[in-house]
Amino acid sequence: MRIRYSAEEDGKPVKKAVVYTQNEHGINFSDVDREAVFIIERLQANGYAAYIVGGAVRDLILKKAPKDFDIVSAASPARIKKIFRNARIIGHRFRLVHVYFGPRIYEVSTFRSIKDGPTSNTFGTIEEDVLRRDFTLNALFYDPLKQIVVDYVGGIQDIRNRKIRPIIPLTYIFTEDPVRMIRAVKYGAATGFALPLALRWKIKKHGSLLREVSPSRLTEEILKILHSSQAAAIVENLENFGLYEYLQPRASELFKTRNGFKLRYLETMKNLNQEDFKNRPGEALAALVRDYLEDETDWNGDESVEPQALPSDRYKDAFLAARKFVLPMNPPRMELAHALKFLFAEHGVIIKKVRFPERRPRRAAAPGPGEPEAAEEAVPQEKERPPRKRRRRRPRRKETPHPPQQEG
Repeated sequence: MRIRYSAEEDGKPVKKAVVYTQNEHGINFSDVDREAVFIIERLQANGYAAYIVGGAVRDLILKKAPKDFDIVSAASPARIKKIFRNARIIGHRFRLVHVYFGPRIYEVSTFRSIKDGPTSNTFGTIEEDVLRRDFTLNALFYDPLKQIVVDYVGGIQDIRNRKIRPIIPLTYIFTEDPVRMIRAVKYGAATGFALPLALRWKIKKHGSLLREVSPSRLTEEILKILHSSQAAAIVENLENFGLYEYLQPRASELFKTRNGFKLRYLETMKNLNQEDFKNRPGEALAALVRDYLEDETDWNGDESVEPQALPSDRYKDAFLAARKFVLPMNPPRMELAHALKFLFAEHGVIIKKVRFPERRPRRAAAPGPGEPEAAEEAVPQEKERPPRKRRRRRPRRKETPHPPQQEG
């Protein structure tokens, strides 16, 4: 174990970080994604510090297979894009770079600064960047080329003690970003680590702040939960903390009012197979609505009712019910359509392409004989522009050739 120092203004060395070697952190290099190693190698070859950061380092230390490998570097987004041709800059406030290797995307960010406050979007140093991260177990920097872990906040000790400890002060960690409450509960469920009493108290106190979070961010968090391997434990913990009612209010309500619904819902989450997400689109979203639609949807049609409803009509009803059920989540229409077709297929009903009524009103048909004419909607029309006057082109004057000068 080594210590990383930096000098203060008076020149005195100050301890900044602990550097753990491979024997101490225990990460197996063969478990590290080779494309992530290649990205770091290229960045360092161009003179920029670069590390794997976040949940990937935590999972590697815990001997779990990371889902994503996020990278942080001293290089600016513009410079990263020049180094990698297969890259694209994204984001408006704080710009990131996505580096593409086939279907896989690697997120490369630049060290963030704290000069303009904890939410500033300016670039900074690694010492500043670590203070912008939420919890210590996600604030470890791993260099796969040197096989060292740089720890500024005691994250490795917290992992060994099985504790989730925030880096940002509790006075504003959740008021600054309420989504951190979801992440804290998610990390606790996924790792089995304990949340300190003060952290639990703050989560229960500030849960209502999630009402102000945009549907797009809630959708992103819910999809992350579904694609984790601990979806059932995370949902149960969120419900116990009183947070799930802000992510899925209708489901949370049915947990309390419909007998057996919570047990069935959590059992569906337990049975999620991550491999199915690749082969069967819609499997993740289907888990959210399956138990609700089992009680609400007539999959095969009621034979006692004449005429029997067409499968496409039943599909439309189920689609609209599912979209309402998952609010405020706003999943892409195509993904929800895949989920509904997947559920109908489980009941032996194959749904082909279904067209929903157009949102824009069509023009009314011409009235028949004896029918009153429908009142036309007042549609603002553009003012007719006066015809443009054509300019007459003046004919070019023919240049008269100068008479040849006579030699004198």
